[in-house]
This record gives sequence, structure tokens and C-alpha cells, in this order.
Amino acid sequence: MSTAVSTHPFLGLAPLSAARFASIEDRVARLLRTTQDVVIMQGEALLPLEGAIRATAGPGTTALNVVTGPYGQTFGDWLRDCGATVIDLAVPFHTAVTAGQIHEAFAAHPEIDFVSLVHAEAATGNTNPVAEIGEAVRAHGALFYLDAVASIGAEPVLPDAWGVDLCVIGAQKAMGGPAGVSAVSVSERAWARMAANPRAPRSSYLSLLDWKQRWIDGGRTALPHAPAQLEMLALEACVERIEAVGLEAVTARHAAAAAATRAGALALGGGLEPYVHDAADAAPVATTLRVPSGTVAAELVARALAVDPALPLAAGGGALAKEMIRVNHYGPDATRGVVRAGLTALGTALAEQGLPVDVQGALRAADNGWR
Repeated sequence: MSTAVSTHPFLGLAPLSAARFASIEDRVARLLRTTQDVVIMQGEALLPLEGAIRATAGPGTTALNVVTGPYGQTFGDWLRDCGATVIDLAVPFHTAVTAGQIHEAFAAHPEIDFVSLVHAEAATGNTNPVAEIGEAVRAHGALFYLDAVASIGAEPVLPDAWGVDLCVIGAQKAMGGPAGVSAVSVSERAWARMAANPRAPRSSYLSLLDWKQRWIDGGRTALPHAPAQLEMLALEACVERIEAVGLEAVTARHAAAAAATRAGALALGGGLEPYVHDAADAAPVATTLRVPSGTVAAELVARALAVDPALPLAAGGGALAKEMIRVNHYGPDATRGVVRAGLTALGTALAEQGLPVDVQGALRAADNGWR
């Protein structure tokens, strides 16, 4: 009987060194064009998203929470749980917030000292003009917290240039990487806010201050705990791939996929319409579509997936499951072939319900719209 032990390339790896971990953080920092500290946290992006809010917000905080989709609603809940006074600035999910609306909120509530914003809402398909908003926030002097999980890799994310104090990213969407690790860039102002906050988590999985004290302040020479090794190596490989192709080329591919999907959907007919009215407000990571009256989005998606179960199509979440289809075109799905296959499957599903469609016209429009 053989006594050989079967092996797998993912098993029996040497421990990830502190130097290797730090080098991956540095590469993520270069991806963000930031000189701020970057902390790679050992969990999905909800970990730094919640950790950053709980570290910087408390009973003395007055937060302007911009709601352009479901994640903005979640941030408001966390802020209230921290004891902050929260002013929600909610705009219809089919549009984006404007810098003018931010200025108006500051004029009405000069006490605002914290602003939370989602860059791109993959769930609703909109994206917000962070550069202009950041200029308004910087002029007011508030701390600026940004969820860039869906936007990184699909469009520019520039925390230093935009005055973002806490910028959270994840690799699982446009970067085409792992979901089990995430990162946050932290400004000196944000570190100071955390240090002055008696409610900031300490000795906690949520704690950013623990990472600063035990990792950054020690010169990043000793890891505070065993890292998620496979996820860290996957993140490193993901960043290497982006570096090899060029970040600008990656974002251009996502913009092309979004333009092609929108053009194809408009030409397809059958009553489909872009959910985000203005193309300038539409996120390059995903295109959302409103289904025709009398049609249920979830049922239409099910019919389309019967054509090809691997297509990146989904119905909207919650109440939006009746009216919205989300076409994800990020990471490996940001290709001309995936866009064409999705339009074909949606056209087939609409035709099965007796609706007039022009699949060939949609494919021509998508090819012409790929730019």
C-alpha cells in the first residue's frame, strides 16, 4: 500500500512573511496613487467599511450620509448605532448626487464633520462625481469616507487628489480578484480622529487602531496575526495582472463594456430601458435596466439564464427584483463577447414573452458602442 501523501499547490505553503505582506500593501497603494497608509484587512470589504465608521464616528459626530443605493442606507444605520447625528441626503436611485447638493447640505447644517459616500453602487448602477464632491467636502473641512469597492478598476479612484480620508476597496469586482481580503487607505486626519474617539474599537477584529499600533507604528516588521495567505497571494496576483496590462487599459475596458451594454439594450427593444437615466451617471461596473410594464425582472432573468447559466445577469435586490435587471460587466466579464451573449439571452427571454425585439440590431449597436 502506498504511503505517499497527496499534495495540492494551495497546501503546504511557506508562511507569508511580513515583508511580503507589506509589499502587497505598497502595490495596492500605488494602484490608488496614494501616499496615505494602506491597511489590507483580512476579510471581505464589509470589514473595513464598518471598521472605519466605528473608528471615526461617535456621539459628537454629525454625519452627512449620502444615499444613492442600499449601501448608503447601511452606512447610515452604522453611524446611528455609533451615536452620531445623521443627516441623510437621499437621491433617487436612478441618478447621482451632485456637488451642489453637498454644498446645500453644508449650508443648512454647518456642524457636519463627516461625509459618507458610495462611489459606484453596483446594485443600482449609478456612480457619483467624487472629484467634485471631494472638493466641496475639503472646503468645508469634514472627514471624507468613501466606499470604492465597486469602482476600483472600473473607473479612476484617487483618494489623495480627491481629499478622501478613508477609502475602502475590494478586489472581487472590477479588479477580478479575491473577495476574502480588502483594503482601506487612511489619512493622517482620519488616524487622529480615531485616536481621539473613545469608542473606536480596540482589541477587535474591526479595529483599525490595532493595525496602526501593532503593524504600521512598528515599521511593518511583525504581522499582528496569521494572514489569510491564499487570499493575499491571490490579491498580489490580481494587482500584478493589472500592472502588466495597465490600470488605464483596465478602466477603459470597463467603460467600453458599459457603453456597449447600454447601446445594445436601447437597440434591443422589447420595452427595456436604462434604469439610470443619464449615461453620465451610469457606473462602468454594471448596467441596470428597467423591464417593460407587465414583466417581472426576476422571471425575465431566469429565462435568460436558461439560455446560458453562466451569464452575469441578476434581478435587482428586494423590491427592485420586480422592475430591475442588473447586467454585471466587471473583471473577466468586461468583454465584448460577454456583453453580446447577455444581450442575446435577454432578447430571447423577451421574445418568449411575445415582445418585439431586434437582437441583431442590438448586437450591431453594442459593437458600435464599444469604444
